[in-house]
Amino acid sequence: TIKTNATGTLNMLGLAKRVGAKNLLTSTSEVYGDPLVHPQTESYWGNVNPIEIRIARIFNTYGPRMNIDDGRVVSNFIAQALRPINIGNPGEFTMVELAETVKDLIKLDVEIKMVENTPDDPRQRKPDISKAKEVLGWEPKVKFREGLPLMEEDFCLRLGVLEK
Repeated sequence: TIKTNATGTLNMLGLAKRVGAKNLLTSTSEVYGDPLVHPQTESYWGNVNPIEIRIARIFNTYGPRMNIDDGRVVSNFIAQALRPINIGNPGEFTMVELAETVKDLIKLDVEIKMVENTPDDPRQRKPDISKAKEVLGWEPKVKFREGLPLMEEDFCLRLGVLEK
């Protein structure tokens, strides 16, 4: 990287000299390291000495045509947001089925009460986990009816419920 930067800079300086142009060298703000001055002004040198050439210090760059995997925070956030992998259980059940299953598991005499759906709450939820299977080799291993008793036991312990 250093050789490429140095050679590229030398080539550009030579070209600028030949054609009578000015040269602008840009650099990322990371060269400051962990700065002792905040915010960093143009007079702050950080870990560099820019006395011989003009340097524009670029902070939090974003925009079209950037390298997707350049490691910059804005690029990372956008790329990660566009490449989510759904993790979840694709088994579908209605809320009534869920309520009845929990009632059967807990074995309490409770009444299942029907109420209006919460506004903006999705009526169906089922993750497409094909990408998780392909990329991560992941899929749920514990079936719903096998996992509920494990969850009940854990909740009983953490809630201090000794007997149902």
